[in-house]
Amino acid sequence: MRLNNIFASMENLVQVTKKLHRAVGAAIEQFTMIEDGDKIMVCLSGGKDSYTLLQMMLHFQKVAPISFEIIAVNLDQKQPGFPEEVLPNYLDALEVDYKIIEKNTYKVVMEKTPEGKTTCSLCSRLRRGTLYEAAKDLGCNKLALGHHRNDILETFLLNFFFAGKLETMPPKFKNDAGDLVILRPLAFCKESDIEVYAHHMNFPIIPCNLCGSQENLQRKKVKQMIADWETDFPDRSSVMMHALQNVYPSHLLDHKIYNFNTLEELIPKNSLV
Repeated sequence: MRLNNIFASMENLVQVTKKLHRAVGAAIEQFTMIEDGDKIMVCLSGGKDSYTLLQMMLHFQKVAPISFEIIAVNLDQKQPGFPEEVLPNYLDALEVDYKIIEKNTYKVVMEKTPEGKTTCSLCSRLRRGTLYEAAKDLGCNKLALGHHRNDILETFLLNFFFAGKLETMPPKFKNDAGDLVILRPLAFCKESDIEVYAHHMNFPIIPCNLCGSQENLQRKKVKQMIADWETDFPDRSSVMMHALQNVYPSHLLDHKIYNFNTLEELIPKNSLV
């Protein structure tokens, strides 16, 4: 019986790995994420998503018909109890080029965030700025983040319901300075597949004491809402993801992308990146 369980576990890992490879490969191809000669900084937080991202990038580095470099980077934000040895040990075992950046953004976030308010916005800005600067210092022209399909859909609904705009996390974009391309290779990956993969790979997960400790985040509520939809109407997430790739400016109300006087698109579909 135990041997059967081992074989079943191995088969599950093979299947979910293939699904993730297909999803990442589709995102890389559709959005032209990787080109010959790229040096890509892979952001590694210690969570399931970033571990999966690194494994996917290493896989495509081996099988792609082009040559590109990878360097894994972790930002040690000096959260209390952060196990500093976990990521270096893991990356040394993988024989992956990496750099650990130490910056006490945790203290800044805790001091600047009013009691009862969420820490995500400030934490994200501080982390993003530090990582962008690190990418340039390391000579990287691209930076890869571990956001997956669920993150993209949740962000879209958060902006729709709470910020009053149709916007989400793009799979590929330039930073404000225009000197760094940001990639989300897991854009088409389901979080449930990543969870299964991470379990089978036995990644040394490091919990976040900032995000994970906030129970009333709007994102958590939206996540639950999507999960409920999936229970009542299976595959709704796939439909929503397709909708984000199938936009008709003339059937919205934004004067910046559609001229309602001349009835012409100001940004033709085939010119959108």
